[in-house]
Amino acid sequence: MARTASLSGFPEWLPEERLVELHVLDTLRRTFELHGFSSIETRAVETVGQLLRKGEIDKEVYGLSRLQDDEGAESPSHKADPHALALHFDLTVPFARYVVENAGYLAFPFRRYQIQKVWRGERPQEGRAREFTQADIDIVGDGELPFRYDVEIALVIAEALSALPIPDFLLRINNRKLAEGFYTGIGLADTAGVLRSIDKLEKIGPAKVAELLKTELGATEEQAQAALKLAAIRTGDTSFVQQVRVLGVDNELLEEGLNELEQVIAAAVQRAPGKVVADLSIARGLDYYTGTVVETVLVGHEQLGSICSGGRYDALASKGNRKFPGVGLSIGVTRLVSRILSQDLAKATRSVPTAVLVALNRDDSWGAAQDVAAQLRGRGIATEVAAKAEKFGKQIKFADRRGIPFVWFTDDDGKHQVKDIRTGEQLDADPATWAPAAEDLHVRVLKA
Repeated sequence: MARTASLSGFPEWLPEERLVELHVLDTLRRTFELHGFSSIETRAVETVGQLLRKGEIDKEVYGLSRLQDDEGAESPSHKADPHALALHFDLTVPFARYVVENAGYLAFPFRRYQIQKVWRGERPQEGRAREFTQADIDIVGDGELPFRYDVEIALVIAEALSALPIPDFLLRINNRKLAEGFYTGIGLADTAGVLRSIDKLEKIGPAKVAELLKTELGATEEQAQAALKLAAIRTGDTSFVQQVRVLGVDNELLEEGLNELEQVIAAAVQRAPGKVVADLSIARGLDYYTGTVVETVLVGHEQLGSICSGGRYDALASKGNRKFPGVGLSIGVTRLVSRILSQDLAKATRSVPTAVLVALNRDDSWGAAQDVAAQLRGRGIATEVAAKAEKFGKQIKFADRRGIPFVWFTDDDGKHQVKDIRTGEQLDADPATWAPAAEDLHVRVLKA
């Protein structure tokens, strides 16, 4: 990780670092599939109009155009032309488009996971890249989606994150109905504007948020303080319900949001104890969220920002009068992996997949060495063959430099031996039956 990138914001991993990333991806895939989520992949490019339907993120979107346009044609203005092309900045908006276009072929509720690169024109820093990998899960319904799926999504993510080589984590959950009902109840009509201001709370602090509410949204001092009191509520159980009611605001939408959040937290306390809190400061900046909203932090690494976020969206995908409400969460894989690597939180047991190097005692023994390698590979043992018949000491040093734990020798009489170059132990072996210990068969990623 102590390398200078030639282009900031576009991370590239060394082979041993990539093994850590692959371990994270494989663990997430395995967990998602255990819960019945199917894998899809959407195109990297969407129209600008599609990408900017909800939320204020246009400054971060990368437009896409050819270096040389057709003769006489003007270079397109991506911001002005909704049909211009751009790289997707998340996977939820493309997924909504995918559901609408393929609704006739999907069985609802549709459960999908999607692991892909996305692009955002942000200022590069630790935890923020311009090109990065996200791992999303969503459940989408046709017409309606029972609220129990909001609970399930949170529990699946808690299970997936628990299986990764990372520190303890905390899902911070709120509900947009709760927040919007409260703001309406205290007389603040621009609830989306209030949510955007509250979303800046951790960055600028309560005093500046109060000032924003007053200067930009016309809130009184009493209204601003009431909004901040709501945002200050944080509990590890369902006691937040009573704390909200003590604030004395009466609103039907508020009650609906309180009930929904209470269900999520109650289930999490039972099934994922210590992993979830009700945090009424969580707002999420994108406007397409309509109910449950989630942000996740690593305990002790809160300055990294959210490693997993998302929530309920009821109106993002629609086709005529037909609506496809959904709920989903997105894990920032690149953000997680960069922190794992920079803090040495986990390491691969070796730097290459190869378990065995078949040495050459003569250059004309290459064919026989390939036969040995084929037998080993046929039983699932990753094997390489040396490039040339150097002294055995040099071939062993090459294996050591590559991180390969075993070297295979075959003498002129056809006798086989295998050497563990870490311990020096060398034993007779048969390529038809020999296998390394289970812990050496494949690369493992171990938590520090």
